Amino acid sequence: MSSSPAGEARAFLERHPDIDSIDLLISDLNGVLRGKRIPRDNLEKAYRDGINLPASVFALDINGNTIEETGLGLASGDSDRLCRPIPGTLMPSPWLRRSRQAQLLMTMNEADGTPFFADPRQVLDRVLSRFRDAGLTPVVAVELEFNLVDRSRDSLGMAQPPCSPATGERASQSQLYSINELDEYADFLEDIHAASAIQGLPLDTALKECAPGQFEINLLHCDDALKACDSAILLKRLIKGVALNHGFEATFMAKPYGGEAGNGTHVHISLLDSAGHNVFAANDEAPHGTPILQQAIAGLLELMPASMALFAPNLNSYRRFQPGLYVPMTPTWGYDNRSVALRIPSGTNDARRIEHRVAGADANPYLLLATLLAAIDHGIQHRLTPPPAITGNAYEQCEPSLTNSWQQALDLLEASDVLAEALGREFLHVFLANRRAERAQAMQAVSKLEYDWYLRHV
Repeated sequence: MSSSPAGEARAFLERHPDIDSIDLLISDLNGVLRGKRIPRDNLEKAYRDGINLPASVFALDINGNTIEETGLGLASGDSDRLCRPIPGTLMPSPWLRRSRQAQLLMTMNEADGTPFFADPRQVLDRVLSRFRDAGLTPVVAVELEFNLVDRSRDSLGMAQPPCSPATGERASQSQLYSINELDEYADFLEDIHAASAIQGLPLDTALKECAPGQFEINLLHCDDALKACDSAILLKRLIKGVALNHGFEATFMAKPYGGEAGNGTHVHISLLDSAGHNVFAANDEAPHGTPILQQAIAGLLELMPASMALFAPNLNSYRRFQPGLYVPMTPTWGYDNRSVALRIPSGTNDARRIEHRVAGADANPYLLLATLLAAIDHGIQHRLTPPPAITGNAYEQCEPSLTNSWQQALDLLEASDVLAEALGREFLHVFLANRRAERAQAMQAVSKLEYDWYLRHV
């Protein structure tokens, strides 16, 4: 890689003479990528001078409407901020226009170069500064679940699983870990791996998940948390693009089908000290992990209720929290136990880590990781102690206590001084205003179920 930003652009264009346009992308609060498309001749200028985007990009709801209550719209003149390229994220987009397009992630700054408080990537970097000051480096791996969906809706206009490319039969069974289903969708999965290799995204495993047409693709662990989230956000775009080329849609919607398992984002986290040692790692004196691991677990458990609005950011997110469908509904933890919210996986001592299993696949990766690390830091700083680990089926032992109410989740987040301090009070104002306005819009909609149940009978 060239030592200068503009040099990175120049070297890329030399390696890819057929690229004729580049998408400059930035993640909004929902994790939706927005931005501008520029011709190749403007790329070096974008690296050298940056580009302007309105701060209101972080006031947009899921429909792309500006939420004025955030204060980032007309109240502030809908003013611009300067967006700079993120080094190492310039790459071809091989599923687009016969591979003639590329993409580049951006991050937003104030005019003086300081981070813009509402940019989710900058929020994560703010939290990471606490770990840098403490001489600790988070190591992160992200696992994303998604559904392939037929581009045609069913007779009621609802989403439906796809038809197998191999058999033509519509998926209707769980078939968890099915190799046959991986074989049936082999061309799609191979194209994901090929595109990921071109983009330098560190893919690990792919597996068939619980619901019809549901898959999981995992990213390798990374000791750069910002890069790990960059990879997650770009992998989502890649999967959606490749799916369209194969005649499907891919959705990271938390709950596409009411009676089936939903889509989650599982995050694996460990911490390295300045010597590169995993501070969670077990030893003879602490066979199940160190005191700092226990403190991290305790922090995550304590802040879990207040974090739900970030783990489950929209109306559909709360459909996922249903009994018997493999989603944690209580702040619990345990060793090698998939019924708890925080799982300590089995494995070698140097790989000791926490797997967080609560968030939906619709969560913004930057905000999700910022929240988890803020909770870990809280536990370590206050030397918190977790309750005993759960053994056996946590669903049978613990009553659900995590809220499945969007309104209550927002209220709990607003009341958390710990998260406000960690994520930034200005940011939290924007996030809460954005989510509350979207909830208000959602509450105006009347569903088909309500007509079926109530129109004639009450």
